[in-house]
Amino acid sequence: MLDLGTPRLRAVLVLLTSIGFAISPVFTAPFTGFDPAFFSVELEFPPVQPAGYAFSIWGVIYLWLIASAAYGFFKRRDDIGWDATRAPLLVSTGIGVSWIAVANTSPIGATLLIYAMLISALIALFRAPTRDAAWLRLPLGLYAGWLSAASFVSLATVLAGYGIFSREAAGWLGLLGALAFAATLANNLRVPSYGIAVIWALAGVVLAHWQSDMLLAAAAFGGAGAILFYTLRPRAAA
Repeated sequence: MLDLGTPRLRAVLVLLTSIGFAISPVFTAPFTGFDPAFFSVELEFPPVQPAGYAFSIWGVIYLWLIASAAYGFFKRRDDIGWDATRAPLLVSTGIGVSWIAVANTSPIGATLLIYAMLISALIALFRAPTRDAAWLRLPLGLYAGWLSAASFVSLATVLAGYGIFSREAAGWLGLLGALAFAATLANNLRVPSYGIAVIWALAGVVLAHWQSDMLLAAAAFGGAGAILFYTLRPRAAA
């Protein structure tokens, strides 16, 4: 994907971008959702957005990505399996460094970028070796799982905010799209942290919408159950 010289150089760049990603909120205006002023349609509350507490997962993601990158640099610098994940992970975390700054100025730009972050994170996750799971596959899974949910939330918000779909239709499109996407990946990846991140997001959707849209909340609850099933279901013997 990228020619970045030696595995050692790629390892240190992953560590630097992971740290930069984690500290980027310090250097930008706080992000609490897309500014309604950018939209042509007034949204009292974005469709299918989880409750605010759910975003605390970023603290775990940041710390685990940094720990993973540090372990990779100090213990697995020249490991071929680890090195296969570094170029796509560099793309994802590199974009992440500037994502909040973009999100504060352009909902469409931020939505495009979060899908780029998701795709590159998934490439890294699919390439990750099964060994050292707690240091590589599990942090990548948590990161990719949250991005899977967040990308569809962002898409639904943009579709509703610019009047492309009604708020209700955009919410259902975002929820069902996220469920179909995440269930497929949870079934194929079998990385528990991926499913956990998606379930965490869906729980936030249930809590945020159960009073205003009980049907959507019920669908999110059922979807969380399906993701849990696919996450825990043992692989069939080869």
